[in-house]
Amino acid sequence: MDKVQEFLKKLKYNQEGLIPAIVQEIATGKVLMLAYMNQKSLKQTINTGQTCFYSRSRKELWVKGETSGNIQKVKQILVDCDCDTLLIKVEQQGVACHTGSYSCFYRDVEGTKISVDKADDNLNKTNILNELMEVFEERKLNPNLDSYVCKLWLSPGEKMPKKIAEEAAEVLIALKDEDREQIVYETADLWFHTLVALFYYGIKYQDVLEELKRRRQE
Repeated sequence: MDKVQEFLKKLKYNQEGLIPAIVQEIATGKVLMLAYMNQKSLKQTINTGQTCFYSRSRKELWVKGETSGNIQKVKQILVDCDCDTLLIKVEQQGVACHTGSYSCFYRDVEGTKISVDKADDNLNKTNILNELMEVFEERKLNPNLDSYVCKLWLSPGEKMPKKIAEEAAEVLIALKDEDREQIVYETADLWFHTLVALFYYGIKYQDVLEELKRRRQE
């Protein structure tokens, strides 16, 4: 924490004591919003793990999602080369924009709405993964023997890998049969059981995405 405090001293705030903070969804790379922070709101963001900003109009701190429930869980805070802008990577719950759009950047310069809201297919796919993580988290905190996920976790070295192997075999059969609908169905089963296993071992699906990204850059 001492290193964090030492580095924060290097930040350059404007004359009003504020620094712009770009908020980005960590899973998709979507830019969600731009807001401002002062030293107090940044400190609260770091301490609580949820974004807290400074309202220039109300002259007070405000926590994102405090009233709407659309909170942002902070995963990483980056500082630009000039130390005068922050990039906050988050897991977004709900929508980011007060208009109901998933991102505040939903129009082009001609005023035409573009597909970056919650109805966007790519975002929906990612949100499904986040929803699954929330379900897994709930199962972890409140184990239930009637839960299929919990039953898999009770046998991490046998039943869980066996199910993954079975689902992988089903995908292979579907591929061999060139049955598109069945390929999608069986792949969904394979992904689900793999995600269950990843969560059990404390591995986030974002870690896998980062590994793919690393390979792409090589």
